[in-house]
Amino acid sequence: MGNKIEMDRFDRQILQVLQQDGRISNQDLADRIGLSPSPCLRRVRALEEAGVITGYRALLDAKALGYTLMALIYIAMDKHTPDRFEHFEQEISIIPEVLECLLITGQDADYQIKVIVCDMEAYQELLLNRINRIQGVNGVHSSFVLRRVVDKATLPV
Repeated sequence: MGNKIEMDRFDRQILQVLQQDGRISNQDLADRIGLSPSPCLRRVRALEEAGVITGYRALLDAKALGYTLMALIYIAMDKHTPDRFEHFEQEISIIPEVLECLLITGQDADYQIKVIVCDMEAYQELLLNRINRIQGVNGVHSSFVLRRVVDKATLPV
């Protein structure tokens, strides 16, 4: 979505509630924001069609699934060409442990990647056998997350 759409207070309330509880029923959502169910549902559908709401998902507990080690990896590329970047981005996007990949500026790196693994052995395997083997990766610097201080999945609306 390239253009910002006009939203009123009801649209903003809908977005706030759905970010906290994507499974809320339309009736409960309508009650919470002070609209009747039909106009509430029309607004939700319009927000979906406009691309403001892009999907719904379940949030999982990483520790409950055995993922105890999170790292930020800074990647420097050997060449700064569109083909090199495109190849790297295609390869990194298919690695399941990669939670986020950002093309960045202001560092000695081109990308910042957030990964999650079970332990240091799994991290070593990921780094040495998969990430470092992507053509063009020239330098790698890792930082390990000690604790999440702020962990939001919501946007201010």
